[in-house]
Amino acid sequence: MLFDTHAHLNAEQFNEDLEEVISRAQEAGVTNMVVVGFDQPTITRAMELAESYEFIYACVGWHPVDAIDMTEEDLKWIEELAAHPKVVAIGEMGLDYHWDKSPKDIQKDVFRRQIRLAKKVKLPIVIHNREATQDIVEILKEEGAAEVGGIMHCFSGSAETAKECVNMNFYISLGGPVTFKNAKKPKEVAAEIPLDKLLIETDCPYLAPHPFRGKRNEPSYVKLVAEQIAEIKGLTYEEVAEATTQNAKKCFAIN
Repeated sequence: MLFDTHAHLNAEQFNEDLEEVISRAQEAGVTNMVVVGFDQPTITRAMELAESYEFIYACVGWHPVDAIDMTEEDLKWIEELAAHPKVVAIGEMGLDYHWDKSPKDIQKDVFRRQIRLAKKVKLPIVIHNREATQDIVEILKEEGAAEVGGIMHCFSGSAETAKECVNMNFYISLGGPVTFKNAKKPKEVAAEIPLDKLLIETDCPYLAPHPFRGKRNEPSYVKLVAEQIAEIKGLTYEEVAEATTQNAKKCFAIN
């Protein structure tokens, strides 16, 4: 049993063969997945998928790159959707200093407002971080995000930062990069963070693991992430699959 905690099956890359992609995931042992919506079209599609498949759940929020586009109505809509039984988290939210579409002050404001919303609706949060680690950790502390906790999605920071996040009630989620030969940090994180605080994800269609690097990622490949973590930790694949699945169910309050 595997739980892909972060998938974008709502991306146009899956328009042609979604059914086959889902079938391959099930054949690979993926029993659950969370589809993440981060703007109006992707949130709408994430909800459709969650309502169509028993084993798919939705995470809804606003991406930092598009923070400048978020309106008061959007935030209200996310709050309404949070009451849906298949919505298990708010996000992905956070900061992205790589792209300059949304000014940093607007990103920070939208991030803070979503954390406050998550505390109001009592759901965990999913964090997107690109080149903004220090500011993210500061905001999580200032906003008391530990109250709801959540996931550091596709974590790329140091083991030290990972431990700091774990202390704030966050799980550390690893994806394709942990399988890359030259990915020193994710491998260190996999080694040092306790198994009961780790999650696995694909972030598909992006960041496909070795040997599919550079190709379209899909949920079935999450197995390769689990196998790599097992190798690093000196555990069996089954132990990692079982533990990360239980961690995900605990994080998302799925029975």
